[in-house]
Amino acid sequence: MTRTKNWRDITLAAAGIMQATTLVDQLARTGFTPSDAYRCSINSLFQLNPVDTLSVYGGSVDDMRLGLEALRDLLTSSRQLQNNTVRYSAGVLHLQRRLSKRRDMLGVIASRLEQASAQAEHFDTTHDNVIANIADIYSATLSQFRFRIQVAGDPNFLQQQRVASQVRALLLAAIRSATLWRQLGGSRLQIIMQRKKLLGETEALLRQIRP
Repeated sequence: MTRTKNWRDITLAAAGIMQATTLVDQLARTGFTPSDAYRCSINSLFQLNPVDTLSVYGGSVDDMRLGLEALRDLLTSSRQLQNNTVRYSAGVLHLQRRLSKRRDMLGVIASRLEQASAQAEHFDTTHDNVIANIADIYSATLSQFRFRIQVAGDPNFLQQQRVASQVRALLLAAIRSATLWRQLGGSRLQIIMQRKKLLGETEALLRQIRP
């Protein structure tokens, strides 16, 4: 793997985290998510043996616009952004690091995602039954840690079972991207030390998106 491709992949995985957490924020506040971005994030959970990083997100950057734009906003800010998306992303990285030390829990997640994948073949990856199954995977594993991501938003939406399940499914998708990001060599220090490099890759990927 060349250095250029490596930075591109790290950027894609970082955008995957930002996309899923941006969708969590939108859901919590409005009860709505853009369908293409939502499907892209959820589908990433079912890419269990991807041939490359881009294939995790559907083989094209077209449905990654939301995450790439959120990442660009983070990288171009003159100060550390303080918003829900950044807070959720930081929480995801914290949870993912804890999860990486729990091989038993990783095994449970992998096994149950395989079952959910089979279920999705009969329904659809974003069908309510499949999303409820993914949400239960999150509740049975990551929710068991003492640290939990506190999602802020409109109680009228957050109290709806559909929205609550979608939020948990998206948080699991963010964890999946965080795992990939770390496997590729991603680190928080890069946001400071390699900001220009990451921003260049982000803008290059955005230019590839069809208008």
